[in-house]
Amino acid sequence: MTERRREISAVVIARIGGVLYLVIIVLGLFGEAFVRDKLIVSGNAAATAENIGSFEWLWRLGTAGNLVHLVCAVGLTLIFYILLRVVSRDLALLVVFFDLISIGIEAASKLSLVAGLFPLSNAEYLKAFEPAQLHALAYLSIRQHGYGFGISLVFFGCACLIIGYLIFRSGFLPKAIGVLMQLAGLAYLTNSFALLLAPAFANRIFPTILVPAFIGEASLCLWLIAKGVNEEKWKHWASAQFCRSSAISI
Repeated sequence: MTERRREISAVVIARIGGVLYLVIIVLGLFGEAFVRDKLIVSGNAAATAENIGSFEWLWRLGTAGNLVHLVCAVGLTLIFYILLRVVSRDLALLVVFFDLISIGIEAASKLSLVAGLFPLSNAEYLKAFEPAQLHALAYLSIRQHGYGFGISLVFFGCACLIIGYLIFRSGFLPKAIGVLMQLAGLAYLTNSFALLLAPAFANRIFPTILVPAFIGEASLCLWLIAKGVNEEKWKHWASAQFCRSSAISI
């Protein structure tokens, strides 16, 4: 009976993880594609400031959505640990460390999006600056967010590589999804290091370089929602781990 409950709970937990992943993907795409890409005019601080000033509510909504997706990411990190620790507790724990660092850095980077609104307000103290200076300050904050987000993806890319390996090894999730998640990790790492080391090259490969990342994450998300995990194989791993733990304790 205990094993049966464990088996069912693994499938339920996997599907909850899939729903959380879907929320993360939707809110992430909304903030990036439907807010920042629409309002930010690359290289033009004045036009960007005008857009944000005209659609401040949308800017704030996108930022709030990003924070919700980070909260969901914390929950998803726990779910991945629960599911994948039966394969390798140490590697699953390493995923947790990489994910939490990534989430922390990304959360801190969102402060730059909020800070970008300050120079565009009507506060009395801002009258000491020229409009062009205020626009530049707002634009610099937004640029800082881009680099902070890129740095967070270095750690998330490492997490994707390990998740992909654990999925490939597990057998209770498709090996193809494991490979796709590893490709996603490589895509994130390539994009982030290109942004830091060769910005001009990063601009040429973006957003194409992130297509494998979207495919890998979307595939895992949809599989978790539709199928969860293979019950028998997850149970086999869990039982084997229990036996190993019992042997060590003896």
